[in-house]
Amino acid sequence: MESMNHGLGVDIAFLLLATLAVVTGWRVFRTDSMVRASFFLLVSFIAVGVIMILLAAEYLGVAMFFMMAVEMTVMALFMVMFMMNPAGLNPMNMVHQERIAIGAGVAGFLILGAMALLATFPDQPVPAGLEPVRSLGNEMLGESMLIFESAGLVLLTTMIGVVVLSSHRGRYGAAAEGSMPPGLEPGGDPAGKPEEDEAGEGGHHHHHHHH
Repeated sequence: MESMNHGLGVDIAFLLLATLAVVTGWRVFRTDSMVRASFFLLVSFIAVGVIMILLAAEYLGVAMFFMMAVEMTVMALFMVMFMMNPAGLNPMNMVHQERIAIGAGVAGFLILGAMALLATFPDQPVPAGLEPVRSLGNEMLGESMLIFESAGLVLLTTMIGVVVLSSHRGRYGAAAEGSMPPGLEPGGDPAGKPEEDEAGEGGHHHHHHHH
């Protein structure tokens, strides 16, 4: 197998992007905010997309940009609409069943690392006259078009159904019953609740009525 001809800059860019992808992926599980977690994940995927471009898979890299940008933005919007703690006001743990999660992560890392270091990958250069983007477009808009359109319709229907089923309740309970957000401390006052006037004149209603 012939060695790839590339400059030192490509190696440095790969190391920086790989580090960025790993660090932001780790931050997804360490932040208290679901919205920040969404955007950390977006940055991680964008770094992977740039690595794909460095590997001469331009279409996959650009597709990763568009797919993840839309997906993570929609995910962040859903977090704001329906999650109890989208802004990270309350400390929270993004990882559940920590021992199982750690074991699965370590096992996955070792398996993928062993595959990358020990596996023998085929060396099959693409013919010079082949246009991969055109070939992929013909496949997606040709015999496989019905499959992709059906998948898109199912995803759209699922999103609409989720919104319809969830719209009767807010982030903190039934939207029509004046539900309150959780407290910053266990058993404490709801987060963001205005403090009542100590003299008892007007209570907290003066925050809502302006004369």
